[in-house]
Amino acid sequence: MDPRPTYTITTAETHQAPAYLQHRPTPPMPLHEIPPGVELVTLSSGIRTLAYTQPTPPPMPAAPAAQPVPAWAKTTALLVPTTGFGIGAAGVGLSYAAPGLIAMSHALWAAVALIATGGTAAAVVIGRVRARITAAQRPHITQHITATGWFGRAHGTINHH
Repeated sequence: MDPRPTYTITTAETHQAPAYLQHRPTPPMPLHEIPPGVELVTLSSGIRTLAYTQPTPPPMPAAPAAQPVPAWAKTTALLVPTTGFGIGAAGVGLSYAAPGLIAMSHALWAAVALIATGGTAAAVVIGRVRARITAAQRPHITQHITATGWFGRAHGTINHH
């Protein structure tokens, strides 16, 4: 025979809720006082009670749709290499032109010095010529003043030549 025991399966009896719970028209708490996550549920036996419920998971956000690239971004992306090559070319050009630029700056400084020296020499020459012209036209005036004593009266003569 079979050494294992045999079990009889039976179903549980259906129980009725107690009378004080069956005839309640309202839940044990007013609906506006029920905290979040708690709901009024009716059990299979007909008993209405408050129970914690599983929160519904938030809906999954939709994947963002691909947006087209703005026109200003395309224009900027196309201009960047052009600008970079232009700056590079300018740098190469300046490196080739550097000796000439240095010589030109020395020549400009020499020209400035020449102009300053010429202006100073012209001012000196004009001043001397003007002094000779005015010396010939200017009258020569002499004055002789004499006084006698500490508080004596002064007498003088003016001669025009």
